[in-house]
Amino acid sequence: MKLRYGINPQQEAAHAAPVMPGRWPVRLVHGEPSFINMLDALNGWQLVREAGQALGRPAAASFKHVSPAGAAVSGAIDEVTAELYGVAGHEVGALASAYLRARDADPKSSYGDFAAVSHPVDDELAELLVGMVCDGIVAPGYAPGTVERLSRKKSGRFLIMEADDGFVSPREEAREVFGLRLAQQHDEVELSASLLHVADDVLPETAVADLLLGLAVLRYTQSNSVCYLRGGMTLGIGAGQQSRVDCTRLAGAKADTWWIRRHPSVRALSFRPGIRRQDRINWQIRFIEGDLTSEETRRLAEALSTPAGELTADERAQWIQRLDRVAFASDGALPFRDNVDHAHRHGVEYIAEPGGSIRSDEVEEACRVHGITLARTGLRLFHH
Repeated sequence: MKLRYGINPQQEAAHAAPVMPGRWPVRLVHGEPSFINMLDALNGWQLVREAGQALGRPAAASFKHVSPAGAAVSGAIDEVTAELYGVAGHEVGALASAYLRARDADPKSSYGDFAAVSHPVDDELAELLVGMVCDGIVAPGYAPGTVERLSRKKSGRFLIMEADDGFVSPREEAREVFGLRLAQQHDEVELSASLLHVADDVLPETAVADLLLGLAVLRYTQSNSVCYLRGGMTLGIGAGQQSRVDCTRLAGAKADTWWIRRHPSVRALSFRPGIRRQDRINWQIRFIEGDLTSEETRRLAEALSTPAGELTADERAQWIQRLDRVAFASDGALPFRDNVDHAHRHGVEYIAEPGGSIRSDEVEEACRVHGITLARTGLRLFHH
């Protein structure tokens, strides 16, 4: 398969070929993929397939730059998400709900995403995608008429890939880097509740589901990585940081932003007619972050139909304290207790991590101090 270009446009003559002759994990339905499009499609499909199988519910992911900006399984659409995307929350079907919840985790980053879903695209999801800034999708099938509808997006440049749900990865996987061929065994460990080993407590079913979703997310997120989850969806993903506690803080800030977007002061922001959805999202987030430049302050005032109210530091802190039942998963062992201390500040009550660091006892003690249930998986999920 000829690719539009490599990772960068100057890297020409890019192509993709199956390792097993004649066996493609994905099929091109419409469009012309780039190297990164293919990586997003392959990683996104594996994530949603594993999450869907582990949890028995439709799953979706919103990919950007080879890591998920958000992921979720089907579930309830709250008023904030429903209002943002102009849907009646109680009427949204399972697959569409999974994608809306995945995209709502970090809607700023999901702008121009590559979508992945575990089930065939139906009319409802196709209709939603038509109205969103999204570059492509991978799914195991498409309902009649949906490919034709989606193929008109982006002036015909919307990318549509079909995954082979029965494809089994070769036992060995390899890549070539600077003249070397690196090979390893494909990670075949199945994600299940049996991985979550808890010493002195019992995990609620909802926490088990969130932590399993978290493990699926981390398996296809650039390491180091951690994620916060609640109610079958990610709230914040921290990816590709050299320091794990930086991942924890970055993802925690995203989780706080997701939660503060539900604050009355943010919901009260009234935008002028004609302000696009993505601009409203970006202004909401900048309002939450609070460090607007003088130019941004002027532009926000122009975008609003009525002046913005104030969201004080005390109001932010009090609102964040109401966030609870959050799960936290880490792709590698927590090396210091600071990860637990920071996670606790974002409503975390359950943690899953491999264990085995030289300070595991300190991590366990920090969980006891904060009333956090700790599950050790014994499974590292680095992804590079």
